[in-house]
Amino acid sequence: MLGFGNFLYFPEDKSEYIPAAISMSVFVLMAVAAFYFIKRVSKKEEQKTKQFEEQISKMNKQNKG
Repeated sequence: MLGFGNFLYFPEDKSEYIPAAISMSVFVLMAVAAFYFIKRVSKKEEQKTKQFEEQISKMNKQNKG
């Protein structure tokens, strides 16, 4: 049976964590940027949908009246 000591690697030299921290930071920043990009696009689509709904309601009022 394998223990955790054989399975996990914790380096004695803490400078080995620097590349991992840098790459993790890059990926976190990319994820945040993607989140804000998707949020901004979603807002634009919401505005387009509201305008479209207003046009349809105006057309319905004209056809009824």
